[in-house]
Amino acid sequence: MSQACGTISMALLAVVFAALMTVNGHPQCLDFMPPFEPAEPLSLCQEYSKFGCCTREQDYELRKQFDEILRSLPQKSRTVCEKYVMNILCQECSPYASHLYDLETTQVKKPLPGLCPKYCSSIPSECINALLTTTIDPSVRKTLSPSDPKTFCESTKITDMDYCYPDIITNEKFSNDIQKSIQGTGGAECLCFKQLVVGLRNPTVLVHAGDGTHRIFIGEQYGKVHVYLPDFSKIDTPFLDLSKNILTSTRRGDERGFLGMAFHPDFKQNGRLFVYYSIGDDKHQKIRISEFRIASHDPNQVDRASEKVLLELDEPAGNHNGGQLLFGTDGYLYAFTGDGGKAGDPWGKRGNGQNLSSLLGKVIRIDINHPDDSVPYVIPRDNPFVGQPNVRPEIYAYGQRNSWRCSVDRGDPVTGEGRGRIFCGDVGQGKWEEVDIIKKGGNYGWRAFEGFECFDKKLCNTPELANHIPPIHVYSHSVGKSITGGYMYRGCLYPNMRGQYIYGDFWTGLIFSLTEDAKKGAWNNKVICVGGDDTCNNGVRGLYAPNILSFGEDEAGELYMLSTDYASTSHEGGVVYRLVDPSRRADPDQCRKKITPVGVLGSLTLSSAETPNAGSISPFVVVLLVVCLLVFVKISHVLLKRSAFSKVKRVEMTKL
Repeated sequence: MSQACGTISMALLAVVFAALMTVNGHPQCLDFMPPFEPAEPLSLCQEYSKFGCCTREQDYELRKQFDEILRSLPQKSRTVCEKYVMNILCQECSPYASHLYDLETTQVKKPLPGLCPKYCSSIPSECINALLTTTIDPSVRKTLSPSDPKTFCESTKITDMDYCYPDIITNEKFSNDIQKSIQGTGGAECLCFKQLVVGLRNPTVLVHAGDGTHRIFIGEQYGKVHVYLPDFSKIDTPFLDLSKNILTSTRRGDERGFLGMAFHPDFKQNGRLFVYYSIGDDKHQKIRISEFRIASHDPNQVDRASEKVLLELDEPAGNHNGGQLLFGTDGYLYAFTGDGGKAGDPWGKRGNGQNLSSLLGKVIRIDINHPDDSVPYVIPRDNPFVGQPNVRPEIYAYGQRNSWRCSVDRGDPVTGEGRGRIFCGDVGQGKWEEVDIIKKGGNYGWRAFEGFECFDKKLCNTPELANHIPPIHVYSHSVGKSITGGYMYRGCLYPNMRGQYIYGDFWTGLIFSLTEDAKKGAWNNKVICVGGDDTCNNGVRGLYAPNILSFGEDEAGELYMLSTDYASTSHEGGVVYRLVDPSRRADPDQCRKKITPVGVLGSLTLSSAETPNAGSISPFVVVLLVVCLLVFVKISHVLLKRSAFSKVKRVEMTKL
């Protein structure tokens, strides 16, 4: 038995060491984050001003250390040692810093980077002495004699000497990896996922208040919303609890429930927010859009009694409820409704989507900033159908089947290009899923068209459909069967993702990216690769729950994905992830957030997000565990032999 365990352990150890030689080869800084282009050129480590791991502030600290080392040297040695000292210190700024300092493997940063033997042996002893004096702990320094370069060079060896300096600079593979990191999302155009919240029951909403607190508000389909602070600790008392009023069920795939929430653009001053949810019973179901106000005694709770119903719409069937609420850059509230459900929009001769006397299958635009409290809202004067007979004036656009997740483009942070565009993922019938950009007065074709194809031949050829607005992109049901709209990434952290519209598919779990080619007037789509264990590690992963329910955006513009492994309100398999580009990030100094503190009444639950997985366990820990297992097996084997020998001796004594 013990021999078998030993054999298995040795095989496992071989596999682990083989894996160590093939994984974790991507560029990575000492904080386990991807490299970046510094916002300002570096003064000391200029070699890494284009792409590396140091901010201007970190470079300044290295400069102080560099100056201190040179001051400790006699004048005649400074010229000799200057280049060596600078090169060695600046490896903290290398795009491969975590590998150079063996941090990726051992989880402990070495005092000096890995130095290639030939280079190390060329360093003069006085330079070594200066480095040891200023950079090494005194207790360690005693074991390293500058007069013995061999001992010093042994101390700079790292687990994988392929990363040693300066050979790493001329290594063609590493140079190519850096170019991929600079040019493409995730190097090989892959993303990783930072797991932040677990145990949710169909999370459908993730929004922020835009008030400087950088809180995240996560709503679950069964009707509860919780506040998460910037460190993702949860305030235990719900922000809003509509669970007793919500119409939904535990049936897998039920589309009713808590579907949308939006904070007023001036929420910081007026404390107003708006929600979209299902009410009624299975025979008489409705969607309701209501206004609430924040509680006077607690900034992290809604005054439940403040609800003011703005709009209720009868839903003829239980599916296609829409659910998105958002504020446009014009300050008006937009709501996105489904076509009423069942299949093929069977409601009347033209279906609800093409019926301008119905608010189903529409984009609704209303003004909630009016002084008259006797009416729930007023109609913006420039709504496209104001004054037309038998047409609901709330309609901003129509011909939608079931928009599931729409978002407003913040615009390019420098040029403002794209600001205010509204993107929608519209769920298809039986062939096509589509992405639309919503325009004033636009007819998006349903039920006459599904994607680019005619669905209802009688309607397709009518004059009203001649100028309908086609999607900017479609994909077939051989790729996915239920689109989940996303966001145009305009965040700070990941430069390679900027200008990409990120969205997904509920059924297949695929994540896509759309980028605009403005010159050609086209949109280019690609499936986003999910990183493996070689790129997604140390707190991020390449795995996620496959049913993509929604996407969200925080106050800084970073993107989140909400998904589950079983879409039922009774199942606590919902997870919130932050999207991470493992290959390149922005200068951290550029992305620092100024957070307005918010008082918390009651208890907090710290984030329980990270569950260990193959992508987050250190290879060093794995090796250590295997070695311990081998030692245990060996000791057990010895003890068993001794026990057997002892039994034999006792038997012999009994015979005597």
